This record gives sequence, C-alpha cells and structure tokens, in this order.
Amino acid sequence: QVQLVESGGGLVQAGGSLRLSCAASGLPFSSYAMGWFRQAPRKEREFVAGVSTRGGATYYADSQKGRFTISRDNDKNTVYLQMNYLKPEDTAVYYCAAKSSTRIYDSRSYYSAYDTWGQGTQVTVSS
Repeated sequence: QVQLVESGGGLVQAGGSLRLSCAASGLPFSSYAMGWFRQAPRKEREFVAGVSTRGGATYYADSQKGRFTISRDNDKNTVYLQMNYLKPEDTAVYYCAAKSSTRIYDSRSYYSAYDTWGQGTQVTVSS
C-alpha cells in the first residue's frame, strides 16, 4: 500500500520558519519525482515545489522562490520542504505528492498530474 505521510506543520509567526517532512512507503521512492502543493481556504490547490528523483533538479512556484527549499533523502524515503520568511498568505494545508519518473517528460511535468497524495499538514502563519 502506497502511503505518503506529511508532518511538521503548525502555527508560526510571520517571518518564522517551518520544515515539513513527507515519509513515503510502498513505492520505489527513488523512481518517483516528488512535489509539494498547498490549498488555502476557498482557493484551489496550487503547486509549491518539485524535485527530481535524485534531487538534482528542483522547481518552485514564483511566489516561493528564495523562501522555500525542497530536498529529498532517498535513503530515508523522505522529502522535505524548508519554509523560511513565512507570510500569512502561506497559510494552507500542505500536501506532498509523488509522480512516477516514467511520467516526467520535461520541467513542466513537475507542476501537475501527480499520482499519489498525502493527507496534508496544516500550516498557519499569524501576522
């Protein structure tokens, strides 16, 4: 059974930092690209960041560039999202997602159409 389990969310003041983790099981982790998405209340889910199977390539939404860093540890089957300089508008439920490398054709592939999703972790940034 494939599982993605996020952790690390919580309440933080604006300007603070959080590190989210996503532990994967039931899939050949190093054969999957990984992504982070978020969904704020009354908004559509949006792409946050993506990372290639070995971590050599990373992709970010424009609003997160320079503040967020995605990374992965294939020995631990875990992907991370380090979030710095958080803003109230970063408040959302954050989801990790996995996408088979067989469905990665180019850089645009990292931005949508993932195969498997976690249950999400709440991040709340107070002003």
